[in-house]
Amino acid sequence: MRKKHLYLAAGLIWGIPGVIISIKGINAYRIQPSENIWWLLLITIGVLTGFFLMFRRIVNRYCERIASLPDKVRLLQTFPLRGWILLIFMMSLGIALKHIPGIPSAFTASFYSGLGPVLLLSAIRFISQWHIS
Repeated sequence: MRKKHLYLAAGLIWGIPGVIISIKGINAYRIQPSENIWWLLLITIGVLTGFFLMFRRIVNRYCERIASLPDKVRLLQTFPLRGWILLIFMMSLGIALKHIPGIPSAFTASFYSGLGPVLLLSAIRFISQWHIS
């Protein structure tokens, strides 16, 4: 595959979970008591900011990595080994959180509503590089 398409693959790999997680976060917000919304919004902003700062560096590093690759590459070269390990860890954590009983919906609302949009922003960054290259 051409390396240009690695940007699109990365965008899909980050964007699809971003959509799913955002929807789950929004749905969890919808069932929260109105008196808790302001606190949850503050927590969501904190989660969003933390993940944004972390993922911004990661996405920039991966974009630079893809740009430095030869024109013909394999899909597995989209991310370095550490990147694939990070993705597997995060997906496993998400699956585990889903199956742990007693996780409050307030946690789901604030955490997922912070994480999902940042994953979407990361996907947009990758896809914008695909469009440019």
